[in-house]
Amino acid sequence: MAQVVFSSWGRNIVDNRREGEAKDAVFRLPVAHDGETPMAAFMGWDGIIIFDRDVDVPAMAAEYMQRVQSLYCCGRCTPGKKGTKVLADLLASVIGGTAKEADLAVVDDLSDLLKNCKCTLCQTSTVPVFDAVKHFRGDFVARLSGSAPAVKGHRFIHKYTAPCQDKCPAHIDIPAYIEAIRDRRYDESLAIIRDNMPLPSVCGRVCPHPCETACRRKNVDDAVSIMVLKRTASDYEWQHDIAPPMQPKARKSKTVAIVGAGPAGLAAAYYLALEGYPCTIYEALPEGYGGGMIAVGIPPYRMPRHLLQRDIDIIASMGVEIIYDTRVGKDISLADLKAKYDAVLLAPGAHRSKPMGVEGEDAGYKGFLKGGIDFLREAYMGRPTGMGNKVVVVGGGNTAIDCVRVALREGAEASTLVYRRSRKEMPADVWEVDGADDEGVQFEFQVLPTRVIADENNQITGVECVRMALGEPDASGRRRPEPVAGSEFVIECDTVIPAIGQDPDLSFIPNDCGIDITKWNTVVTKFVPLKGADGKNLKDGMGNELARTLITDLDGVFASGDAEIGPLTVVACVGNGHRAARVIQRWLEEGKAYITDDELFEDILTNLPVYDKNEQVPWLDAVKRAHQAEVHGKERASKGNYQEVELGFTNQQAVTEAERCLRCYRMAMLAV
Repeated sequence: MAQVVFSSWGRNIVDNRREGEAKDAVFRLPVAHDGETPMAAFMGWDGIIIFDRDVDVPAMAAEYMQRVQSLYCCGRCTPGKKGTKVLADLLASVIGGTAKEADLAVVDDLSDLLKNCKCTLCQTSTVPVFDAVKHFRGDFVARLSGSAPAVKGHRFIHKYTAPCQDKCPAHIDIPAYIEAIRDRRYDESLAIIRDNMPLPSVCGRVCPHPCETACRRKNVDDAVSIMVLKRTASDYEWQHDIAPPMQPKARKSKTVAIVGAGPAGLAAAYYLALEGYPCTIYEALPEGYGGGMIAVGIPPYRMPRHLLQRDIDIIASMGVEIIYDTRVGKDISLADLKAKYDAVLLAPGAHRSKPMGVEGEDAGYKGFLKGGIDFLREAYMGRPTGMGNKVVVVGGGNTAIDCVRVALREGAEASTLVYRRSRKEMPADVWEVDGADDEGVQFEFQVLPTRVIADENNQITGVECVRMALGEPDASGRRRPEPVAGSEFVIECDTVIPAIGQDPDLSFIPNDCGIDITKWNTVVTKFVPLKGADGKNLKDGMGNELARTLITDLDGVFASGDAEIGPLTVVACVGNGHRAARVIQRWLEEGKAYITDDELFEDILTNLPVYDKNEQVPWLDAVKRAHQAEVHGKERASKGNYQEVELGFTNQQAVTEAERCLRCYRMAMLAV
């Protein structure tokens, strides 16, 4: 069998059904959807891909349209409601042998009619059906005449998604919650968000919103402000003193222990508690600092503490107990947890700063702080930070940006960020860098620290640096920085804060317990080997294998969040924690840990992917993206001022912005 028997995906026809030289066509799809069962065909919004010559294309097309029409057509526009019904009935009659060949012309007519639908679900659903009838017409005619009986042996799996929803690590149904805001149904919008995001106040403020990079509206003018609309729904509830409506199921007997009250641990606890499972979270920080890195790694001017606490209190009200000031490995052992609970989830976060690796770093100089995340933690907890008047922060991520901005609020006279690449190549979010600029932070780009300088009293007086030139791209795709000979110079300072990354502290895991640790200091978990055409395991954008079950080699012990995927965003940890909850529930109820067809398909589509940046999206007129109100100027970073600087939308702004959403739903289906 050729790698691809037939494909119309992306409007590019590859037809290897005839004898002769096969045309190459390789897609970012696994050869086996679950690591074992071969993928026979794929059908979706941009065509069909056939891998197995024996796939019953007419039956697959009929099943595809039947599921679109019966499961997902909203019925709010006449073309979609009636057009998909006519098309589904037509294909059913083809399979039943009661249609005529002339009836197949209706497929072409409906493809044009459905271009007038309210959203893109019904529009795009005709694409694979039209391609199937056009390129496999003989198969359809054979079914009509009764000369070709149905082919048995394949089953169909479908997935309903949208480009933004697919790109969201938590897979929130973004078009649905935005549409609810458009109709001023804020409670319904928040309920949709909570289906996949139990920290809406947090992710309505500090999420890097990767969903917006996959917003089809961006192909017209600018992406919808998805993150701030999430904040709108969340803020409406607390501003109007509305009690959250969620109610957990009846309490079950099996229990779960969770290490860490960060976003992954909280998310897992929330979804398990809703199913009735009592969860106990063990948190090393003292009471009042639930949230893990959100509480001690994200400044209050970005994430007000009373709103973070409200989200945590709601989770606790579902039946989750949080035991603070208790470090696993010191106050209670992992073995104790495993003996006491039916399942254990390791989600300790990444609270250990990475060393900078420069001369003088380990000399014990006054003013050389342990790390950025340590500095932020001490500042937020009201403890002495050891900071002086002139601060240099080394790094280019969001933690480094938070450090230079917090240094000003802690009273620094000068706060300077040193980064070895250019501003354009900083991994920090652009809007955070702009915020630091607005507050008076000084930047030294394409500069690498080489030595920490101190006086005879071991007090730091400066940091020696060398300027960098950007060479060829490295493995990350960014241009490799190279030292410029003779460009050494000194930045005067009395404080140096390395903020080049952090790792999970997994010292609480005994060496002989059966849990393996990777060279990147993350917990090894089992995964379904989804292999591509080249025989290699498919991986996500961070280099992690897809389809991870999150269970370790120690039965009943799972891992999630930063400890499992490496230091990442809040929303990525929430999505990971939600999957952990589902897997743990199966473990408790069925005695085995696995991921479902739906979850496998979720990972497959993310790898495909759903969004096409080159798609031509028609629109009558551009509508300007709304921007939330914000406090500007250096005054907002004055000493002790941690008031929120981004103020969100008014309700009318939110409704107007929600109207920009194009409701870009799609449905895909696999034959296996």
